Amino acid sequence: MKQPFIIILFVSLFAIQSNGQAVLNKLKQKAEQAADRAIDKKLSGKQGTKNTGDNANNGNNNPSNNSSNPNNKGGGGLISTPPDVSQNLSDAEVSYKTKNYGEARYAVQQAMLGVEMEIGNDILKSLPESVSGLPKEESADQVTSTGYGWVGLTIHREYLKDDKQLTVTVANNSVWMASYNMYMTNAGYGQTTGGEQQFKQIKVKGYRGVIEYSESSGYKISVGIGQSSIIVWEGINFANEQEITKAAEAFDIDAIKNKLGEQ
Repeated sequence: MKQPFIIILFVSLFAIQSNGQAVLNKLKQKAEQAADRAIDKKLSGKQGTKNTGDNANNGNNNPSNNSSNPNNKGGGGLISTPPDVSQNLSDAEVSYKTKNYGEARYAVQQAMLGVEMEIGNDILKSLPESVSGLPKEESADQVTSTGYGWVGLTIHREYLKDDKQLTVTVANNSVWMASYNMYMTNAGYGQTTGGEQQFKQIKVKGYRGVIEYSESSGYKISVGIGQSSIIVWEGINFANEQEITKAAEAFDIDAIKNKLGEQ
C-alpha cells in the first residue's frame, strides 16, 4: 500500500488535469503538511556541503583578473521553465520508496511550486488584453514565486499607450497586506496639513479597497481578496479617481480570487 502522502499527491495530480481549484485546495490543505510531516520524521540529519578548498581562487588564477579575456557579447539567457508537476510527483514516490527522503521532499516541493506557477500563468492569461484603450505590453507579463507553499506568488501585467500606463499586480505579499490592513483599520481618510486628501477607502466590484494619489506617481488602488492575496492597480496620467476605478472594474476579481483558492 502506498504511503498516505504519496496517495494525496497522486490524487492531486489527477485533479490538476480536471480541476485547477481542486488541485489548489488539495495541495494547500493536505499535501504540504502531510508530506513534510511524513518526511521530517525520517530525516536523521541535515544535508550540507563542505568547502575542501579545491575551488579556491587567488589573484593569480582568477579568470576575472585576466584583462585578455573577451567580453560576453550575447547569449540565449535562461529559459523560464516551471517544474514538471507530474514528473516531480513520480520522483517523489520513487525516492520515498527507496528511503531517499531528502530527494522525496525536494520533489514534493517542486511539484507544489509547479502547480503554483501554473495557477499564476492561468490568472495571467485570464486578464484583459486591453483596458481603458490601453493595450497590454506583452513583454512585461511576468509570473514569479519566491518559494513553494503559496507564499510570494506574483502575477504582473502592464498596459501602455503614449504617456498613459496602467499596471496590475496580483500577489501573496505579507508586506503589501500589512500596509493594506493598516489602511483598512484607519478611519478611512488620510490628509496632509494643507487639507489635501492622500487616501481613502473605496469599493471595487463589491470588494473593499484603498485608493491613493500622488502628484509624482499618480493613482494606486489596493484591494484585498481573502486572507493573504491582494490586487494592486497603479495608474499614471489617469484623469481622475473615477477613471482609474473604472479601469480596475474591468478585471474579474471573483475569478482571480477563486483561482487562488481564497475564501
